[in-house]
Amino acid sequence: MKQYCLTLDLKNNLELIAGYEEHHKKVWPEIIDSIKEAGIQNMQIYRFETRLFMIMQTDDNFSFEKKQKTDELNAKVQQWEQLMWKYQQPLQGSKPGEKWKLMNKIFELNPLKNVSAK
Repeated sequence: MKQYCLTLDLKNNLELIAGYEEHHKKVWPEIIDSIKEAGIQNMQIYRFETRLFMIMQTDDNFSFEKKQKTDELNAKVQQWEQLMWKYQQPLQGSKPGEKWKLMNKIFELNPLKNVSAK
């Protein structure tokens, strides 16, 4: 299993933030299907003020590039993404159209170690 952490900002507007959270209480079934079909086994999104933080746990075959290509061909995913742009804003340093930014892990309290039996 792989784990990824990503971040993104919402527009600083309480009404829009509330709308974004409402959409995530009832995510379209086609979006849930596309997430699962990509090999994402679990996804959580947290919010602090306008900052979003996503944790994704995926199978070992997951690829951001493959997910992006599949999403580009899925009209419902494109519709969802367009709707989400109403609420989201890119982070500083993002390329045009770039949303979620992959974060780098800088610390882990209890990293898993490959321990061989002696």
